[in-house]
Amino acid sequence: MNIMDMLQQSGGIGTMAKELGVNESVAQAGAAALLPAILGGFKKTTQAQPSGLDGLGGLLGQLGGGGLLDSVLGSEPTPVEQGNEVLGQIFGSKEVSRTVAAGAEQQTGISSDLLKKMLPVVAMMVAGYMAKQSTDSAGNGGGLGGLLGGLLGGGNNAPSGSMGGLGSLLDLNGDGNPLDDIIGMAGKLVR
Repeated sequence: MNIMDMLQQSGGIGTMAKELGVNESVAQAGAAALLPAILGGFKKTTQAQPSGLDGLGGLLGQLGGGGLLDSVLGSEPTPVEQGNEVLGQIFGSKEVSRTVAAGAEQQTGISSDLLKKMLPVVAMMVAGYMAKQSTDSAGNGGGLGGLLGGLLGGGNNAPSGSMGGLGSLLDLNGDGNPLDDIIGMAGKLVR
C-alpha cells in the first residue's frame, strides 16, 4: 500500500479536509504534492542519525509516536504545534516549509497559505504511521526500513559499496547520496 492510499484509507485526508474547510480532492492533491518533500525530510533525518533507523524510531517516539496519527484522526482539532515540531526536525527551518509549500502551489494551483496549513497535518500523519509500523514490527529497524522503502517507492537494489539497505531505501535517485535529492527538490521549489 502506498502512503497516499494509507492516508486516504485511515481517514486522515478526510479529517484534514473537514478541519481546513476544503473538499477531499483538494486535500488529497495538496497531500500528494507535499509528500515527496516530507518523505525526503525523513530520509535526510534518518541518515543524519548516528544509529540510523533506530535513531529515527527514537525520534518518532519523542515527537509523539503513533499518537501523532491518532491526534489527526481524533474528534478534537489537530494539535498542529506537534506537526510543526515534526517539520522542525525534518526540515530544520520554517524557510524550507515555505519553499515546500510554494513548490506545491506551483504544482497544484492550491494556495500556499492552505498548503502551509496542510503541511504539519500531513507530517503528523506520516510520522504517526511510521511510528505505528515500527512498533507493529516488534520495534526493530528492519520494519521501519522496509516501511520507509515502501513509502518512498524504493527497492533494496543499491549498488554494492553504497550505504546498504537503509541508504538504498531512502535514496530517492539511487546514487548513494540522499542530500542531493533534498537539495534538488528544494532548488526546484525555489525557481
